Amino acid sequence: MTWASPMLALIAAAIAVPALVILYFLKLRRQTREVSSTLLWKKTIQDLQANAPFQKLRKNLLLFLQLIILGLILIGLAQPRSSTTTQGGRKLVLLIDRSASMASVDGEDTLGESSRLDRAKRDAVKLVESMRAPGLFEGEGESDEAMVIAFDTNAEILVPMSSDQTALINAINSIDQTDSPSSIDEAYRLAQAQRPNRYVDDTGADGVTNAVELEGIKGGEAFIFHLFSDGQIPDAEVVRADNQEDIPTFEYHGTGKQDAVNIGLIALRAERDYDNPRKLSVFVGVQSTDSIARRVDAELIIDGSPVSVRSVELPPAEIDPLTGTAEPSTGGVVFELEEPNGVMATVQLDTSSGDNPEADLFATDNRGTLIIPPAKQAAVALVTTGNFFIREAFLGFPLSRFQVMSPSEYESSRGNGAMGAFDLVVFDGYLPKPNDAGEVLDPGRYLILGAPLVGPLGVEDKGVGPGSTIIDWRRTHPILRDLTLDGLVLAETRSIEIPEDSGVVSLAETATGTAIFETSNADVRAICVPFDIGKTNWPFEVSFIVFLASTVDYLATQSTTDIDQNTRQLVPGAVLSDRLPINSASVRVRLPDGSTSDAVIPSADGSVIFGPIRKTGVYQLRWAGDPGATDVVDDGRVSRFYAANLLDADESNIRTLPEIALANRTVGADASGAIKRTKDWWPWLLMGALAILMLEWWIYNRKMYL
Repeated sequence: MTWASPMLALIAAAIAVPALVILYFLKLRRQTREVSSTLLWKKTIQDLQANAPFQKLRKNLLLFLQLIILGLILIGLAQPRSSTTTQGGRKLVLLIDRSASMASVDGEDTLGESSRLDRAKRDAVKLVESMRAPGLFEGEGESDEAMVIAFDTNAEILVPMSSDQTALINAINSIDQTDSPSSIDEAYRLAQAQRPNRYVDDTGADGVTNAVELEGIKGGEAFIFHLFSDGQIPDAEVVRADNQEDIPTFEYHGTGKQDAVNIGLIALRAERDYDNPRKLSVFVGVQSTDSIARRVDAELIIDGSPVSVRSVELPPAEIDPLTGTAEPSTGGVVFELEEPNGVMATVQLDTSSGDNPEADLFATDNRGTLIIPPAKQAAVALVTTGNFFIREAFLGFPLSRFQVMSPSEYESSRGNGAMGAFDLVVFDGYLPKPNDAGEVLDPGRYLILGAPLVGPLGVEDKGVGPGSTIIDWRRTHPILRDLTLDGLVLAETRSIEIPEDSGVVSLAETATGTAIFETSNADVRAICVPFDIGKTNWPFEVSFIVFLASTVDYLATQSTTDIDQNTRQLVPGAVLSDRLPINSASVRVRLPDGSTSDAVIPSADGSVIFGPIRKTGVYQLRWAGDPGATDVVDDGRVSRFYAANLLDADESNIRTLPEIALANRTVGADASGAIKRTKDWWPWLLMGALAILMLEWWIYNRKMYL
């Protein structure tokens, strides 16, 4: 039992108790009045008669009850509490993980009825209720304050530093589950940004010392972080806990079971065969955290109709006997079908099938969807002065149309609009003349060989440079990931510099600068190889043919629906961003649950942004206006579909971590022990005093009854 304001109660008791007792010693002075009879008054006044200035204190029930009432009020004024936290005035930061894995239903409650997020919210509410509130006559500095931050990939402050427990609890209860991956970086930076700047003493030339604020350098009292999560946070090492000997400044409240088992999708990709785009392959990757081998069924659904079911064999996950953490096992399957049309392909896992079926604790990663464009062979125009190697390479590709033209023929076709029939235009050692608006490239897709693109969309050309080799390239880019450039030798290079904030992306580098780059805006996308192909050994390397084929695929057909490159594939936590026809109006987004968003206002060039995306599923962008090539028109409105999938190995591993590694320490789950709730007894004492006061009033009135 502790007391919030004991001195105040003692001072009040020293005054009030003697005053009450003295009132019963004093003799009452009464004025004499003549009445016709005192028979009815005799019994009433006999206890009030006194023959001395002070009465002898006798047994009196009213005095006893009044002392009890006064005692309860005085004890309540001292604000007794049955338990307490650490010292008052702490600043707490409650980081509540709302990411996808927190939807797992493996809490201590009945299976399937309570998620990890529900448990985390209840624990956070208990922590808020245990905060020390200020006494009746104490300042705010004596109380605990807390800030509530909910996070997944993104983070938001729901309540800034406040001692208002009602507001804090309401904010905690308002946190909704999302399907986004987890990242603590933004949440931690948001919290640290709320700390005051540090002050240092600066003595001026006049000898006067003043406190000087250091902008951007945080100081002041350390925040105490309370993380409510299952620990599956890939970037936990960005957190650097403050070092204080008297109290822990970072506490991890683990939610969920360390042996939780889950099987889920971690990869989903579709590709069309390059030679025959009608052939479609759907690649499925599956992960298991079970310590035994598992077999599950994967079902392929095309436009709502089941097409095929394949079994996926998953070996046992590797379990660390010391820490209990698991290294998940993986498996996969490939669906192959003939499908020339654009389709919506969905893969559904049946985790209850096969051997050892168990209840699925995490359902979000059991389903994934791909928006696959129709099969297409590109129409390519080669504008050249007669490069034999490039022409022969394109003649070997499966193109719907291939036309070789001279620069003069191109300028003529450009003027009459005939170039709109080509998906890709290849410039070999040539760049078009700027149009009336000063633009070198018209809207479209381009591959530029042997000429540096300069200007608003291009780079700064410093002229011819010495011979060199490719020293590095972006191996994850679609046009470079299937080849190697180690053997490429350049007799001469171009000295290229990329302007800042230009949007140009370097794809390959020599010792003298950029060798291959990509540039784009709302209307144009181009890959540029500024050096002279004829002065290299590249035409004799296999990588040259692969490069041209990948570029055609990337710029002209987009047959590879890779989730990292296709804008129709989304990740929860990201934003839906696309460009609609200029005349689009009444733009809205239909969400996976069937609801419709508020109006989305396109920018002047038709660009729209919506998000961040919170849930997995299919999103439908609808508008009134012109449709694109693959859009669907229904009831006078145009629809474009997008798929949001989790596909995150960390989130699918739902085993709660027993500890998390920060930048400067390792923190175990529930290191602080159970959260104790501080119980304030003064409201109950005041209620008891009120009840006895009513009893005293009833007895007094009975005694005075005539």
